[in-house]
Amino acid sequence: MNAFFKHSIVILSGALALCASAATLAADGQLKLPNFDSLADKASESVTITLDPALLGLAARFLDPQDPDDAAVREAITGIKGIYVRSYKFDEDFAYPKADVDMVRKQLGAPGWQRLVEVRKSKEQQNVDIYMLVEQERANGLAIIASKPREFTIVNIVGSVDMRKLHELEGRFGVPKLEIEQKKQ
Repeated sequence: MNAFFKHSIVILSGALALCASAATLAADGQLKLPNFDSLADKASESVTITLDPALLGLAARFLDPQDPDDAAVREAITGIKGIYVRSYKFDEDFAYPKADVDMVRKQLGAPGWQRLVEVRKSKEQQNVDIYMLVEQERANGLAIIASKPREFTIVNIVGSVDMRKLHELEGRFGVPKLEIEQKKQ
């Protein structure tokens, strides 16, 4: 075998390994987020929330079951395995690596992820994407990526997501207000 052919096989096997890794990520709904630790020093405001199953369960214990709002939040997080939020604001345009945010967006092209919302405002350089991981007709993950020149936010909710109850999480556990309108019944 010549060297070019061997090199091509090595590249192909690496690409297949990356695809398998992406498929594993898509299967559980958790996105691979870049390490944004260095951005906290540059940012005028930063929020990092990592609630894995254990921490989410612990946080749920602090919710008062007698309080109707807390009870609704407790019900909304039933089936959720994790909530991951990264949000940064800067005093200057594109102080963050735009490629890192785009890398997260690319993960949402994996099988199972379906785009619910896409907003592009060219003049303002503003992008918003909302994706849902759908498996066997069930929502098993949600991803929100919003970026502007001076800020970006990534929200990844892992696990069973009930869209009717999602609004109960707005403003809690780092989930931003989504302004999802409720249908009158």
